[in-house]
Amino acid sequence: MNLSTLRHFSCSGKRGKPCFLFRRVFCAVLSTALIFALTGCSRGYISSYNDNISRSSFSLTAVSADFSGRTELFAKDMCVPGEGAALNIGKNYASALFDLDGGITVIENNITDRIYPASTTKIMTALLAIKYGDMDTMLKASSSVAGLEWEAQRIGIEPGDKMTLDQALHYLMVYSANDAAILIAEHIGGTYDKFIDMMNQEAARLGATCTHFVNPHGLHDKDHYTTAYDLFLIFQECLKYEKFRELIKLNYYSTVFHDKDGNIRAIEVPSTDNYLLGTAKAPANITVIGGKTGTTNQAGSCLIILSHNSSNREFVSVVLGAEDSPALYESMNKLLRQERDYAD
Repeated sequence: MNLSTLRHFSCSGKRGKPCFLFRRVFCAVLSTALIFALTGCSRGYISSYNDNISRSSFSLTAVSADFSGRTELFAKDMCVPGEGAALNIGKNYASALFDLDGGITVIENNITDRIYPASTTKIMTALLAIKYGDMDTMLKASSSVAGLEWEAQRIGIEPGDKMTLDQALHYLMVYSANDAAILIAEHIGGTYDKFIDMMNQEAARLGATCTHFVNPHGLHDKDHYTTAYDLFLIFQECLKYEKFRELIKLNYYSTVFHDKDGNIRAIEVPSTDNYLLGTAKAPANITVIGGKTGTTNQAGSCLIILSHNSSNREFVSVVLGAEDSPALYESMNKLLRQERDYAD
């Protein structure tokens, strides 16, 4: 392999430059080595306190091989870039449709290009909270929750306020509350900076090698980026957890928590997903389960969702960098029509 070939396996730091498919080369080399070695909806939620229940979860993924002279390939049943069709689905920067059941990338546009993720970042924050947190642990807000930029989405958590991890997680995913993201990050990581390290370590573990996080919420930073494909890998991992699937279905959330003086605060919030609110309609015979939105000036309008067609086949759809909300849902519906008509 010459030097010019090697250059194709680097991730560009500029939006619009491709992050080429090192993963596929690595998988092919690894699989070959193994072969030679082994052969000669109203879906709202109302919550209240209960911190007497202990929960934990553990997940283990194994790579298996049979012993009849063949090895199960590393990338078997894995959606990968390069196999999907290109389709112009509207005014956006990156888009993709993944068939989860078949492990197939159906549609792809710019899915390995670096792009700002906005609040779709919060799926990683939720993943780490679910993996490592006890939902009934009581969290106490530090002064960091008051340091957000004034226009940032928030529920108004103040220093000294107390709520459970479960409540904070609901505010994070349903309403995309940035102050809830900080509250979760400081609890799960021990410190804010350690949580950011956890985010990047988890991204690397999942193969999201063109992703770099610097915050738990997705407010703009030039060094905070991902790709449509990396975001899919993270979302796919999230879907292994029933808790995550429950969260993304909700079209509102209502709960009470306590402020620093012990007074009760009651805050009800709507979903940020127009499909769940009913202001956007999916194509006929498509059911949108839910997902995560994101919007900043630099990232545009973003959305990643889980849905299924009339055959109950599951798909993940991603649109990043749409120029506005109408363009976002127009683009997403074009992907969903491909899902409706898809047959492997």
